[in-house]
Amino acid sequence: MRAVVLVDKRKLEVKEIESPVSKSGEVMIEILKCGICGSDLHNFEAGEPKGLVMGHEFCGSVLDPGSRTDLKVGDIVTALPISPCGHCGACESGNPQYCKQTWNDAVGLSLTRPGALTKKICVRPDMVFKVPNTVTPDEMAMVEPTAVALHAVHLANIKLGDKVLVIGGGIIGLLSAMLAKKEGASYVAVSETNPHRGEKAMKLGVADKYYDATNQAMIEEVMKDTTDGFDIVIECCGNAPAVTSSFVTVRPGGTVVLVGVATSAISVPTVLAVMNELTVQGAIAYTKEEFATCIEMIATKQIDVMPFVDDIVSFDQVQEAYERLTSGTDRAVKILVDPTL
Repeated sequence: MRAVVLVDKRKLEVKEIESPVSKSGEVMIEILKCGICGSDLHNFEAGEPKGLVMGHEFCGSVLDPGSRTDLKVGDIVTALPISPCGHCGACESGNPQYCKQTWNDAVGLSLTRPGALTKKICVRPDMVFKVPNTVTPDEMAMVEPTAVALHAVHLANIKLGDKVLVIGGGIIGLLSAMLAKKEGASYVAVSETNPHRGEKAMKLGVADKYYDATNQAMIEEVMKDTTDGFDIVIECCGNAPAVTSSFVTVRPGGTVVLVGVATSAISVPTVLAVMNELTVQGAIAYTKEEFATCIEMIATKQIDVMPFVDDIVSFDQVQEAYERLTSGTDRAVKILVDPTL
């Protein structure tokens, strides 16, 4: 079957790979839509691991329900892509996202488990969710990134009236801004180097203000707007300038949530965190409960994720889509892939 395979730095190719075989009760899914994630872009830039079939944000139709007696062929489903052990302290506490095995066999994130940039995949039965018939595959392909944002917002512990800055206007940043407002933030701003993304945050109504992160007077502008900084800063870039900016723009005693993943060591002025007694909280993935909550919020129209989607492309257009999303200048924030095109 056809699949989009990572072959080198910034290079993807459409190749033929073996069709999956359901084992150990796995659910076989025919992919209907797959999202391109920010973490996928890191792999694309690095060109590693070679042979990876990415795609961990997806929706599809059941081809084989495996051991799931509540599913039947044709049901529309999505799934957590992670592979937690299920019996360690993290898993038993309801936090599979930091189980040591979570990423070992993760869908689209490991060489052992091809992702949804292909026609069919097999997924652990305990990770699969049947989705309501009131939603579209496009919407359900957006559940996974929405869950990442919801987890970050939960960890931020936003209180009614808080002022929140989101650093980075990619999909996680924009979803975090939207959910911060839903949690009760009275003022939400987005900092971004790409003006198209900053303008999109304003146009979609998820931000009250857009700060140009390339503007040397940005910090001065922040202090003018907030007096002593934001109550909470959610950092969604994962590079040194962004993390440093989060320490500078948060108020003394405030909270910084680090969502962006740095692929190598970075240098940041931790003295600011010490002198201002900041709470610095890491955030990775989501809980299973948060994933289910996002399905419900989308299905019941509590949130609308489709305005964030800029384009839907075929396998043959995926290379170009990745180039657009890593250009730093393109208008696109979220691109979905349709294997049927």
